[in-house]
Amino acid sequence: MKIEIWSDIACPFCYIGKRHLEKALQQLPDLEVDIVWKSFELDPNAPTESNLDIYDTLAKKYGRDREWAKQMNANMVQMAANAGLSFNMDEVKPTNSFDAHQLLHLARERGKQDEMKEALLSAYFTEGKHVGKPETLVQIATDIGLDKNEAEKVLENNSYSGQVVNDVEEAHRLGVQAVPFFYINEKYGLSGAQPVEVFKEALQKISEEKVS
Repeated sequence: MKIEIWSDIACPFCYIGKRHLEKALQQLPDLEVDIVWKSFELDPNAPTESNLDIYDTLAKKYGRDREWAKQMNANMVQMAANAGLSFNMDEVKPTNSFDAHQLLHLARERGKQDEMKEALLSAYFTEGKHVGKPETLVQIATDIGLDKNEAEKVLENNSYSGQVVNDVEEAHRLGVQAVPFFYINEKYGLSGAQPVEVFKEALQKISEEKVS
C-alpha cells in the first residue's frame, strides 16, 4: 500500500496526524506500507528570519489578537499531548520551510525520509530549533545519518527546488486545500489529523478491497 502525505514541517496538525497514522499502522502489523512525504508550504512567503513569535505570527495571519492565538495554541498543545507529543510553543521559531522540504527529498532518495520528517517536526515543535537556518538543517540531516557535505550542497544549489514545487503543484491539481492530506494508492484521500480509529478502518477497507 502506498500512502503519499502532503504536509508541512511547520504544521501542528501534520505532526499529530503522523502520530495517529503510526498508531493505526501498529495495530495493522501485516500491512505493508510505503510512505512518501510530499512537500506543502502553509506560507510560501514566510520570511526565514522573523521578529514575531508563533503567537503574534498566528494573530497577524488571521487578523486576531495575541490572546486568541495563545488560546488556539494551548488547545493544540493539549491535542498533541493526547497523541503522545510534547509541543513547546513558547520556543517555536517561525520561519520559511522551503529548504527543509528540499532535504526531505534528499532523505527520500537515501532511504531516510521518515526519520528526517520526524526530526524536523520535533526540532520545530518540541526542541525550539530554527529550521530555516542552513546550519541547523544540515545538523539535523547529519544526526539522522545523511552526508553533511551532500546536505550542504543541496541547500547551496537548491538541488531539489523543482521537486518541492512539483509536489505543491500536484497537491493543487488534486484539490488539496489543507494539510495533512493522505493519498492512499493514488485513489483515496483523507484530510486532516484523523483519529487513530478512522485511519485504521480506512486502511483495513482499502487493503481488503485490493485483495478482493
